[in-house]
Order: sequence, then C-alpha cells, then structure tokens
Amino acid sequence: MAPYGSDDSTTGDETDDLRSGRRKAARYVVPVAVMGVAAATIGLVPALADSGDPDLPEISAQRLIEKIAESDVQQLSGTVRINTDLGLPDLGGLGGSLASGATGSGDGSAADPSAKLTELVSGSHTLRVAADGPDRQKLSLLEDAAEYSLIHNGKDVWGYDSASNEVFHATAEESEKSREEVPATPKGLTEEALKAVDDTTSVTVDGTAHVAGRDAYRLVIKPKQSGTTVGQITVAVDAGTGMPLKFTLTPSSGGAAVVDVGFTQVSFAKPAASTFDFTPPKGANVTEEGEFEAPAEHSEAPGSKAPERAEEAEPEIIGEGWNSIAVLDTGGEGIPSGSEVGGDLGGFMDSLGDKVKGEFGEGTVFKTRLVNALITEDGTVYVGAVTKDALVKAADGR
Repeated sequence: MAPYGSDDSTTGDETDDLRSGRRKAARYVVPVAVMGVAAATIGLVPALADSGDPDLPEISAQRLIEKIAESDVQQLSGTVRINTDLGLPDLGGLGGSLASGATGSGDGSAADPSAKLTELVSGSHTLRVAADGPDRQKLSLLEDAAEYSLIHNGKDVWGYDSASNEVFHATAEESEKSREEVPATPKGLTEEALKAVDDTTSVTVDGTAHVAGRDAYRLVIKPKQSGTTVGQITVAVDAGTGMPLKFTLTPSSGGAAVVDVGFTQVSFAKPAASTFDFTPPKGANVTEEGEFEAPAEHSEAPGSKAPERAEEAEPEIIGEGWNSIAVLDTGGEGIPSGSEVGGDLGGFMDSLGDKVKGEFGEGTVFKTRLVNALITEDGTVYVGAVTKDALVKAADGR
C-alpha cells in the first residue's frame, strides 16, 4: 500500500501535539518487566510477513502515536528472534576472556541476568516470551542444546542456566532498577525513539504490513538533519491493540538494520499460570542477589568510616536533536594506542579506532554503525549517534 500522504509529516504546530503524544506513550509501558534486562541495544530480526499488505483505514501519525500511548496489553505470549549488527570486529582470542567474564563464570553466577543477557547485543538469537500483568513475566533464551530462562513471579525473580545448572534468585524490588533502565521490547524501544521527536524529526505513516499474523500500520521516524548515523526507524504498530510489534533501526550509511525488533508469533491470550512456576532443580547451585557485590577487600572494617564515592560528572550536551553529542571531561589521559597495550586487546582497540587530528589536537574515534565516540589526548570524550566528522567538528568548536 502506498504511503498515506504528506499530511502525516510533523511540521509546524503538529510538533507540540506529537510531543504530547510521545509523553503519553512513555507512561504506558507494556508490563513485561523481565524483558527489560535483556540489553540496551538488543534487536529482533524482522518478523515473518504474510504476502500482501492489509487494507486498513487511513490514520495520521499523531493518531497512531496516541494509539501506542493508549495501548494497555497486559497478557501475551510469543516467539521473537534477535539480530543486532553494530559492525563490531571479530574479537578473536580476546572474545573468550570477555565472554567468560560476561557470563559470570568467574566470581559471579552464570545465571545472573545482568551478565547472561549481554549475549543478546550481537548475533542472532531466539526468545520465547510470556506476560500476565505486571507481576508475572518469563523470557527464555534458546541456545544449542541448552536454555536460559528468566522468570518474574510475584516477589521472586529467578534466572536459570540449564547448561551449568546454576540458579540466580532475587526479589522483584531488588531487580526493579535494572528492569526500568533498559528498553528491550518493541514498545520500549519505540517509546525511546519517540522521545527524540521534535522539529528535527519527520514522522509519517507509510502504509501497512502483516507482522506475526497481525495487521499493522508502519510508523516511520526519520531525522531531518545530516550528520547523524540514524537513517530511519520503522515501527509496525498492531492495528487492533496499538502495541508495537516490530522495531527496525537502519543506519544512514545503508545496509542491514543495526537494530531489528519483532515478533514472529504472538498471542494476546492469558498464558497458563504454570508458565511462571519455577523450583530450582535438584543439585543446582543457587546464588542470591548481592552475594558477589561486596568483595572482602572492599568491605568496611568495624568502626571505620565508609569511603566517600566520587560524584559522577554530568555530561555537557552540545548540538540538538539527532546531532546531540555528550561531552565528558574525564580529567585523565587519552586512550593508549594498540601498540602501547599490545596483545589481543591492543589489536582489538586498533580495529575499533581511527586516529584523527583537528584544532582540538589529536584523538581516537571508536566507531560502530550506530554510536561513535571521540577520545582526545587530554581525556575528553565526545559521544553520540553521529558521524566521525561531526565528532571532530564538535571538538574543534568547543
């Protein structure tokens, strides 16, 4: 189906209405709290599409944003796939050591979700998800001959890694902060994208699609500015419920999507109560939340005063809209070169970074297909979803 017309573009007075709509959207998060710990950059490959586009009533971009805000899906189950392509190089020999640390095979638990689900930031994965209101959610990561499950049931949060037979346990209150900080569902990612809607953004409705057997509208969010690494964001919004079913972020450089989030199968029926039951298997090693958070060497001695924590400096924000760049003065020295570091880590750093020069001096740009960062010799960091040239220009003008 052809786009619904230029009257859906966000210009002039409609910007304020769109801002109001996205603020409402931010208050109506699908209560799939467990999925929030997956990863900030997680994406799901495009959901399976049926042939042909559904014939749906025309709708404006403003009304579709309001429909997202009004969506209040409490129950669902389905299958999703994950594919994230940030363009990072092969870690080679370094990958094994980083992976062992990320999965908690050192001092932590292999079932700890904060470590286990970092695997989702790259490559392709398959998930099964289920939710029944704000107190019951389940996410299962399917692996070769193994499965990792994260279950929230009432006051309990359980993580179980079948490969190692390890269990992680926490209360919902202890895990709440991490769940709120990371948008990992199509709806959560869409709400984050809608926060960027302003005069620098075009928002349109570009026809319809079938996603996971559901009729959906295609909402397109596109920067008007040059210099950003974001090409456009496309969201498939369920015509019936208003819930985002698929989120796709493509880079301005072209090629495959950097982040793709979508259901391949979804049902809004109430899942069976047994879906959220969990009892640690016999012989499993159970780790409680916080068990590895206070190493002995950092423990407070009886009668001693706890050390004061250094306050984290708030970054300076320069630029506007999609060209916003965060600037942080670390007060330290720049990143050493790969030759100075040596070994696998040195090679990895060299593969990521480009040496640059400008009026600011010299520095290194560390790049992905979405987010780039310039670190100068004096330790100043410039980071944003902008090109290398935009970072250098920002450093020269500061």
